[in-house]
Amino acid sequence: MYRIALCDDENRELEKTEQMLYSYGKTRTDAEFHTECFLDAGEFILRVREKNYEPDILFLDIYMPEKTGIEIARELREMGSKTRIVFLTMSNEHALEAYGVDAAQYLVKPVTEEKLFPLLDRFLGEMREEKSRFILLRTEGRICRVAVRDIVYFEAQGKKQFVHFADGSYCLLRITMAEIYGMLSGYREFVRVGAAYIVNLEHVESLSGKELFMDGGKTIYLPRGSYQPLRERYFKYFCGEEGGE
Repeated sequence: MYRIALCDDENRELEKTEQMLYSYGKTRTDAEFHTECFLDAGEFILRVREKNYEPDILFLDIYMPEKTGIEIARELREMGSKTRIVFLTMSNEHALEAYGVDAAQYLVKPVTEEKLFPLLDRFLGEMREEKSRFILLRTEGRICRVAVRDIVYFEAQGKKQFVHFADGSYCLLRITMAEIYGMLSGYREFVRVGAAYIVNLEHVESLSGKELFMDGGKTIYLPRGSYQPLRERYFKYFCGEEGGE
């Protein structure tokens, strides 16, 4: 289920866009939408601020009575919102400002299915990819959904396994290193370093013949014979080649 918000001071435009979204959903079995419409930008901002409302996609008119769409988008970004914003407008004159607030798209009215449907295809593809970049980890007493990019490395200490995160925190895991490595098999960025570590190459700052330096300050001492294969994986991941001197 994807949440979509429509914010436009013209009810006719809201109905038109909502109908196109309905038509899109009928042609895509994996596109289930929950749509909410707002005629008042202040009402939308209040909903975000007080109810923690964050749609996956916001279709936002630029020419609004009280505030411009650009101003509304700027408020959203200042609140930390990551919502994909699509500006709908009658003019191209605000295109540069739109990208200044990290707009996902800028569509000039009249918006048609020919313009809208490919955009929705792209957004849904991106969101499915984002969801696939999370894994579930069994920690003490609960199951956590963790973003792959936030994991720096896994570490075995005796019979205990820990996961270390980019913010410096860590958790004790209720899972073996073999199970962890199997869970990560679809992610190219993870590589095993000896029996005690699994590291995320995205967080490797540098490596030498004896040491691996992580961007959080952690130094991992390499087991005998591990440098060359690790070096090759490192170059292959970042450069698409085996690497050389």
